[in-house]
Amino acid sequence: MHTDSIYCVFQSNSTSPAKFTGVLPSSRSKFFKRSIPNNLRDLKSIHPPILSTSPEDYYLSSDESLKEKVFSWNSSMCYDSFSTEEDVILFVKGANKNHLAINRSPTELKCLFSNGVNTVITSVTSSSQEVFRCLHPSETEIHGLGDEKIRVALQLNDSVIPSVAYYRPLARNLIHPEKKQLCASTMVHNVSKFLREWVIFHSRLGIDKFVFYDNGSEDGLQDVVNKLTGDYNIDIEVIFWPWPKTQEAGFSHSAIRSRESCTWMMYTDVDEFVFSPKWVNSLEPSSGMLKSLLPINISTLPSQKIGQVMIFCYEFGPSDQKVHPVEGVTQGYTCRSRKLNRHKSIVLLDAIDTSLFNVIHHFELKDGYQSKKVISRDAVVNHYKYQAWSEFQAKFKRRVSAYVADWTDPVNPMSKDRTPDLGFEPVEPKDWGERFCEVQDMGLKMLAQKWFGLVSSEGHIMVWQDA
Repeated sequence: MHTDSIYCVFQSNSTSPAKFTGVLPSSRSKFFKRSIPNNLRDLKSIHPPILSTSPEDYYLSSDESLKEKVFSWNSSMCYDSFSTEEDVILFVKGANKNHLAINRSPTELKCLFSNGVNTVITSVTSSSQEVFRCLHPSETEIHGLGDEKIRVALQLNDSVIPSVAYYRPLARNLIHPEKKQLCASTMVHNVSKFLREWVIFHSRLGIDKFVFYDNGSEDGLQDVVNKLTGDYNIDIEVIFWPWPKTQEAGFSHSAIRSRESCTWMMYTDVDEFVFSPKWVNSLEPSSGMLKSLLPINISTLPSQKIGQVMIFCYEFGPSDQKVHPVEGVTQGYTCRSRKLNRHKSIVLLDAIDTSLFNVIHHFELKDGYQSKKVISRDAVVNHYKYQAWSEFQAKFKRRVSAYVADWTDPVNPMSKDRTPDLGFEPVEPKDWGERFCEVQDMGLKMLAQKWFGLVSSEGHIMVWQDA
C-alpha cells in the first residue's frame, strides 16, 4: 500500500486523512497519524479504523476490528519491545508509577506472547520505570505460535495491559562491526535548525556515531541528516520513537540497543555543547578531545572502575537575542548564570545496571562501577536553555519527549524544570532578554569561531551556516 494518499475510515463511515510518520523499530510496522473525526470525539469508545486508499470506502459492521477499541495513550499500554540474547525487553506505560518512583515487583507480572489464538507465558525478571525484562519463550513454544505476528503484552495480576508491541526473536548476526569508542544519543523533536551546529561541532571533537530518537519530528529531520551524512561523512542513525513523554524509556532502549556497536554513549540534548577551557589554545579541534574526558583504563582497579563521567552545566540566557541567531547558538548566546547546574553524562554501556534505570542523562550502574564528576576547569556543558522568547516558547511547547509539564501549566511549581520567576502566563516578560545574565562568557563563542569560522563573500560565517 502506497503511503501518499491514505485515509482512516472509522465507524459511521467517518474519514480522516492518515499521514505516514515512520516505521516502528521493533515490529517494522508502518506508523500513521490521524485525527479523530469531530462527530466521534464524544463517544465513550472508538473502534480501530481501517486504512484505505479511498475516502469512499465503507466501514463494514462485520469487520474484525469492531471487536477491539482504539487504545488511548492516556491509559496503560505496552508500546514497544526489544530482544536481546538473554531476554525480551518490554516498554510499558502505566504499570509503574514513575513520578512517584514506585516500581511493581516482577513477581506480580507475567509476559504474554500471543498469535491471537495461542498464548505463551514467561516470567518477568526486572521491573523499573517503563522497562520490563521477560524471559524468551522456548524454541518449541515459538514454533507452536507459528509464523503469524506475535504480540507481546504484560499481565498484571489477572488483567492484561493492552499492547501494540510485537515480538521479534533476536536476529543472528555473524558479522559484528567494530565498536565505536564514543557515540552520542539524544531524543529530538522539531529541532532540525539546531542540528547541523550540534552534530558538526561534536563530530569534530570525537563523537564517532550519533543515534537520534525521533519523537515525531515534522521539520525535515531526515533531509538534514542526509546532508550531514553526505557532505561530512558523519555516521548518523535515526530511530523512529513516536511515544510521548518517554525520554527515559528511549534512553533505556538506546543503551541496550547500542551496546554491541558503541562502547561509551554521551547523553546530552542538542542545545548542550561540551566545552573545556583547556582547548582554547588549540588551533583546531581533534577527535581525541572528548575521549580525553574518559578514564584511561577502566579495568586497572576493579573496585574503582569508572562507568559514568558526569559533566556539570552552565545555563545560558537570552543574551538580548530577539530571534534564533543564524550563526548558531554558540555564537548568539554569551550570557549565563554563575552557578553550575545539573550534570549530563557519558556512560560505559556495559556498566549500566540491568534494570536500565535512568534519571534523564544519567544511569544507575552495576555493582563495582562508580561515577566520576568532572571539575569545571576540565570541562563543562554549555546549556543554551533560555533562548530568544520565540525559541523559548517553541522549546517548551515541544517537550513531548520528557515527562515535564508545559511551562504554562501550573503543575509542580517547585520543579527544577520550571523557569525561575516566569510564572504561567504565555507573555514575554519585559526583561526577558537580560534574564539569567550574571556572567559574560565568550569562551566557546571565540573558540568555535576559530575552529569553524569561514570567510566568504558575505563576510564571516560559520561552517554550519553553509547549507
